[in-house]
Amino acid sequence: MEPPEALRGLTEFYSWFLFYFMDYPLEERRHSAAHVLACAVQRLFPEAKFGVGPTVENGFYYDIDIGRPVTTEDLKKIGKEMIAVVKENPAFVREEMPIDDAIAMFEKIGQTYKVELLHDLKTRGTTKVTDEDVGAVGAGVITSVSIYRTGNFVDLCRGPHVEHARDIGTAWQLMRVAGAYWRGKETNSQLQRIYGVCFATKEDLTAHLKMLEEAEKRDHKKLGKELDLFVFSDLVGGGLPLWTPKGTILRNLLDQFVWQLRAARGYERVEIPHITRKELYVKSGHWEKYQDDLFKIKSREGHEFAMKPMNCPHHTQIFARKQWSYRELPQRYANTTMCYRDEQSGELTGLSRVRGFTQDDAHVFCRMAQVKEEFLHVWDVVHKFYAAFGFNLRVRLSLHDPEHMEKYLGAPEQWEKAEGVLREIATEKKAEWFEGIGEAAFYGPKLDFMAKDSLGRDWQVATIQLDMNMPERFDLTCINEQGEHERIVMIHAAIMGSIERFLSILIEHYAGAFPLWLSPVQVMVLPVADRHIEFAKDLVQEMSHAGLRVEMDASAESVGKKIRNAEMSKAPLMLVVGDKEIESGILTVRRRGSADQEQMERMEFIRAALEQSNARA
Repeated sequence: MEPPEALRGLTEFYSWFLFYFMDYPLEERRHSAAHVLACAVQRLFPEAKFGVGPTVENGFYYDIDIGRPVTTEDLKKIGKEMIAVVKENPAFVREEMPIDDAIAMFEKIGQTYKVELLHDLKTRGTTKVTDEDVGAVGAGVITSVSIYRTGNFVDLCRGPHVEHARDIGTAWQLMRVAGAYWRGKETNSQLQRIYGVCFATKEDLTAHLKMLEEAEKRDHKKLGKELDLFVFSDLVGGGLPLWTPKGTILRNLLDQFVWQLRAARGYERVEIPHITRKELYVKSGHWEKYQDDLFKIKSREGHEFAMKPMNCPHHTQIFARKQWSYRELPQRYANTTMCYRDEQSGELTGLSRVRGFTQDDAHVFCRMAQVKEEFLHVWDVVHKFYAAFGFNLRVRLSLHDPEHMEKYLGAPEQWEKAEGVLREIATEKKAEWFEGIGEAAFYGPKLDFMAKDSLGRDWQVATIQLDMNMPERFDLTCINEQGEHERIVMIHAAIMGSIERFLSILIEHYAGAFPLWLSPVQVMVLPVADRHIEFAKDLVQEMSHAGLRVEMDASAESVGKKIRNAEMSKAPLMLVVGDKEIESGILTVRRRGSADQEQMERMEFIRAALEQSNARA
């Protein structure tokens, strides 16, 4: 029923007032934008089938099936149709119904994916693919579900949502389409995942789009190829990077830096195999939790092995080789080694998400009274390491979710005690920190360090974890002052987390222009003509013997082209060698990104470059 003419202006003013002065949480706007997206798709493609449409960082997505791939033109049409839906301003109407009625309704309109989710809710008590949460809810407990109607579109959804479509605002935009297997299983049909972003203001949206534009230029997958750092091979397999000589230099420099910081604090190197018997992970608790993520191997004798997805259970066995006295603790083991996880193909992304990755792992076995001091040692290592790259850190205290203790090993009182120690450490360090409920590892709480890169993006980098459960499972003890067996605790510490993922962040942070100490090639020697090559070779040899990483461009290109090529390769220092340099012995130095030239004596240049490199300046 239309409102009387006299009230229409008031109604419009009320809608305007609600939009500008009701502060809907951004999460609700993003969730609602996903429904508007689906509503627009249904209008354009009436036979479309819908998967799920959750919020994600900075926005939302919806998985759809229109019987074919979504094209760029389709994406434009869907965006325009979303604008039309928002202008019409339909309400988000919530309705509760018995689960059997919901199944019948979605069957009638041909939404087979929704029907599958509803059957899982009815029979298993969860829509999750794994069974880990069955029992927390339980089959037969869910008797009714909520749906939301937006115009003619109806969705299975818990909400909450904004009241009307216009309440989403105008600071949103569709971004891209990607393939996604239904429920993350490669054996299921592939849907089309349409991504969008949504922000509180137009200014926030503009800033985000500019950041994405800059991030595209810095994409580590593109720069890794251009700078000849790593390569992927279809014959080797997705998610298994191969490192070139230059990329290997980068990896080794980072690993050596971490080891230098650890060695100064009493760590010792250990080494472990890449496969292990299933029984090790059954005892540690990892098999039950992560068996679907493991690469499994059967021996000719029928024994079941796994490629190691983590190192901590192996390190417990090194500690367990003998009975330790309290006087011999802490024992600190460091190990840079490969791990393997059976990630799904659709989730692999450059170096950010891989199947084979390298952990700079360390584990400390100590008494509870020593935990605080050991955590502070690792904290210092983390800050010294990340300061070298200009990262500012804040800390997340990752805690268990007390509502879901079934997800964790150990008793609630153990968790409270461990979390109390970590909270005390974070407070004592006077760091910027916040709590993350439910972010703990399944065996213990942790301190996660968050770094902001040069584009303002937040990344989780280092982590320190306190584990009182694995020592319990493996019966790890020391003999205390009274001659009794005393249960020890275990600290897990990874500074980079994984070298691959850290390098993906670092490449984009620097846009490939690494500081001198980290550059695979520190100095490019550029002879002007063929007659200068012999002198240039001697120069390369001298600087290499001094400890610098040097290359020479002996091509027939002009010196101007050689300089441009050196700039493209991101070499920090360039030496132009011609008649004048040979006669005088004075080097002509160019620095990356500058057209200015400096004149330096040979030994002065070598000394200055080495000092800067050794200082990690």
